[in-house]
Amino acid sequence: MVWVAFAFATSETARVDEALAEDTVRLRIPSIGVDALIEDVGITPAGAMDTPKGPDNVGWYSLGSRPGEVGTATIAGHRGWKNGSTAVFDQLDALRKGDVIQVVGSGGKLDSFIVRETRVYGRDEYAPEVFVSSDGTHLNLITCVGDWDRSLKTSAERLVVFADKVSHI
Repeated sequence: MVWVAFAFATSETARVDEALAEDTVRLRIPSIGVDALIEDVGITPAGAMDTPKGPDNVGWYSLGSRPGEVGTATIAGHRGWKNGSTAVFDQLDALRKGDVIQVVGSGGKLDSFIVRETRVYGRDEYAPEVFVSSDGTHLNLITCVGDWDRSLKTSAERLVVFADKVSHI
């Protein structure tokens, strides 16, 4: 995945407290059968948001808000994998407004989010709203979609699911 990271990190948000990062452990999306381990990811040397190491986990952009905290938490996952193998976000495009996304902490704390909308962006399209919001508690999920560019080893577009935290379901 190549995506320019548009996080406007301050010195406060750029510091990652390892204890906090380790507290968020799983992403669950019941409607599409996702139950994945959450890895911390940062920025690649090319300036893009990094991705999880393999097809089964998701990657939380650790320079932004932590899932469940005020601000925008961003999580990436792969869609499709080598040799036709499945990946965690293969069905992400099936999410619809009102679907539930859950983030589970190591102590069993559950934060629930409701899908607000989905959008498709061009690979290099400027989209700061994916990483930053002005208010509320949000979770955005990202995966690659569109035609595969063999020379760049990435897809032409990005699917983003925007979700908002709810107090209870």
